[in-house]
Amino acid sequence: MSPLHKESTGNLVFVPALITLALTLLRLTGELLNWSPVFFNKSAGGGGALIGISWLVPFMGFYFAWRLHRAGTVPAGLGRLFGFAVLGLAVYAGVFMLALAVAKENVWLLSTLGVVGAAAGLFLLRQAWPALFTSLFAYGLAARVPVVIIMFLAIMGNWGTHYDVAPPNFPAGMAAFPKWVVIGLVPQLTFWMVYTVAIGLIFGGLAVLVARRRPAQA
Repeated sequence: MSPLHKESTGNLVFVPALITLALTLLRLTGELLNWSPVFFNKSAGGGGALIGISWLVPFMGFYFAWRLHRAGTVPAGLGRLFGFAVLGLAVYAGVFMLALAVAKENVWLLSTLGVVGAAAGLFLLRQAWPALFTSLFAYGLAARVPVVIIMFLAIMGNWGTHYDVAPPNFPAGMAAFPKWVVIGLVPQLTFWMVYTVAIGLIFGGLAVLVARRRPAQA
C-alpha cells in the first residue's frame, strides 16, 4: 500500500469519524436524559432508534467509493465487488447461525465462533475492492471503538442505557467485565465491523454505477 493511499484513507475517514462520534454522543445524551424512545431507544440492542450510527453506513460507503472513484481508484469489476460483498456477508451470517445452534446458552463459545466468522467474512470482503475495504474498515474502527469505551463505562456504572442492558436470556449474575466483553467488545468488533464493511461495499458499488453513468449523460 503506497503512502499516498494511506494518507488518502486518513483524509477520507477523518470527518465522517467525527460526525459519527458526535452522533454517538448525542445518542448517549438522549438516553441518559430519557428523551423520546422513538429517537433514543434504551432497550437491549437499541434497534430501530432513529438516532443511531448504523444508519450512516450506506451513506459512508457511497461517499468513500465516490471519492475513490474520482481519484482514479476503481474496483476490478462490479460483479466481483457485489459478489464478494454478498459472499462475505453470507459466510459471516452462516457461521453466526451455526454458532447460535451449537453454542445455545454458552455465550463464550458463541463469542469465539463470532470472532471466527467475522475473520472469515472480512477476509472475503477485502477481495471485493481492497481500497474501499481499507476505508470502510478504518471508518468502522473509528465508529465502533468509542462505542466499546462507552459500553465499558455504562456497564461498570449501570447507566440503564442500551449500551449496558443485556439481551434476553443473558446469563444472570455475570460480572461487569466479562459482560462487557460478551455484549460490548466482541459484537462491536465482529458483527458491526462486518455490517459496516459489507453494507458499505454494496452502496459503494452503487456509487460506482452512478459515477460511470454521469459522463454518458453529459
